Amino acid sequence: MGIDTRFNRWRHRIQVAQGSEPADLVLSGARVLNVFTQQLVEADVAIAGGMIAGVGAYPRSKERVALPGAVIAPSFIDAHMHIESTMLWVPEFARAVVPHGTGAVIADPHEIANVAGLAGIDAMRSAAARVPLTIRWTAPSCVPASPMESPGFTLVAEDIASMLAWPECAGLGEMMNVPAVLAGGREVFDKLDAARHLPRDGHSPGLLGDSVRAYAGAGPGSDHESTTLDEARGKLEAGMMLMLRQGSSERNVLDLLPLVDDATWRRCCFASDDRDAHDLLHNGHVDDILRVVIAAGLDPIRAITMATWNAAQYWRMWQAGAIAPGYDANLVVLDGDLSSLAVRETWFQGQRVAQSGAMTVPIESASPPPQLSTSVRVAPVHLSDLRLPANEAQRAVGLVPDQIVTDIIKIEPTTVDGWAVADPDRDLIKLACVERHHQTGRVGVGLVQGLGLKRGAIAGSIGHDAHNIMAAGASDLDLLAAIATVADMQGGLAVIADGEVLATLALPVGGLMSDLPLADVAQGYAEVEQAARSLGASVASPFGQLAFLGLSVIPAARVTDRGFLGIE
Repeated sequence: MGIDTRFNRWRHRIQVAQGSEPADLVLSGARVLNVFTQQLVEADVAIAGGMIAGVGAYPRSKERVALPGAVIAPSFIDAHMHIESTMLWVPEFARAVVPHGTGAVIADPHEIANVAGLAGIDAMRSAAARVPLTIRWTAPSCVPASPMESPGFTLVAEDIASMLAWPECAGLGEMMNVPAVLAGGREVFDKLDAARHLPRDGHSPGLLGDSVRAYAGAGPGSDHESTTLDEARGKLEAGMMLMLRQGSSERNVLDLLPLVDDATWRRCCFASDDRDAHDLLHNGHVDDILRVVIAAGLDPIRAITMATWNAAQYWRMWQAGAIAPGYDANLVVLDGDLSSLAVRETWFQGQRVAQSGAMTVPIESASPPPQLSTSVRVAPVHLSDLRLPANEAQRAVGLVPDQIVTDIIKIEPTTVDGWAVADPDRDLIKLACVERHHQTGRVGVGLVQGLGLKRGAIAGSIGHDAHNIMAAGASDLDLLAAIATVADMQGGLAVIADGEVLATLALPVGGLMSDLPLADVAQGYAEVEQAARSLGASVASPFGQLAFLGLSVIPAARVTDRGFLGIE
């Protein structure tokens, strides 16, 4: 847009605000949520050139839309999330979340970066160019997440610097390599320094005391990993923006909500982090998080402000997050009773884009590039690769319900001929991670307790963050078959029992995403989850839990392709 066009729009907006020119559009008859005064005000919203010209009485307009009994609020912002975790390609992701009132997301594309590097990120960026949703990217700071993981690609400081120059790049992605930060490593300094003039997202699970103060002082200004009040309080005291997380497998918002009070709430916002397609279809997105916290007693106006203005301010989105002159006309129309947080309509740049749970405008499709469909390259895996020496099985991964943190549990494994074996009666099953990018043949094996499988096996190519194949099973034969099924699909999820394939979901886009519509992906995901439960899996989301069991930067126990990892 040239300077003359910008000037003309700017001047027109000034005239509309003063009532000397008609607005392009006026929304009337509703109460407007003012994030600055924390009030609901009966007023018109005048829109000119896709931006808000004024909030008040505006009788002159080219178009007028009456919204009696409604509340108009800024559209919601997800302050930290991964589009890849929805299993949806970018345009379909937009179709999934926009009807729920989402107007912007801060997306860290480190999942696709681990698989396909900058080319993978650029493919997602291109697909996002014409969706009615503001997508701001963060430059992945940790690809790989740690030296204990084996990704398809590695990003160095120069790669990060090139991405930080994108106009759509909001800052540095979550800095997960906490040990390197606390050790004062040059590599992490170079990455943090490259983004020194931008927000730098943090990731510091379990960090307390002097360690969290050192971490915050090193540069990261936010955190979404807190699971306890003491941990979250320490991060607030250290000056970090606290992102209360409510994903599909990581549900921390209610644990942390007591910390949100009159003194702290302006330094708190919401993040979904990882929310799958089934969750989006049946529960929603940021609107679902808001319903949870409002039902728990948080004031609705305060909650909405946290999901709009607070997030926008942290990420320096200066024209987002409020309904006031000079802000983008990205709005959500809600039922008048805010306790229900029911979304009627979503508006983007002054245009209604969703109504009654469905898009009202087409979203231009952008097919994934073909090279993303051949990302699974696995060396042959044999039964012998899944054997676990008894002396290496004295510790196991212990699951924690509704969390991605785990415990290290000491065990006496069940053995056969000197090898540790799965023992479903003790809820101890094999956990394997198979390197799938470079055909190295590396297979890490351990035991996990808490998944609940009684027979069969499950496997998937979603394995945060390196995205090697993760598999868990009560039988080595079924474990082997599940791994092979995922590899043959070029990525996806599989459930096997007694050598029979019970359910699969193909994820051919980098082994992470589907190019199918939301309803199809959600249905396929429901089927593999149900099939896993039919084998005894007892956690809320068997595949959601499995996907995190190789993530080396989350305490306290994991299995990567390099073996059992204890983070004590």
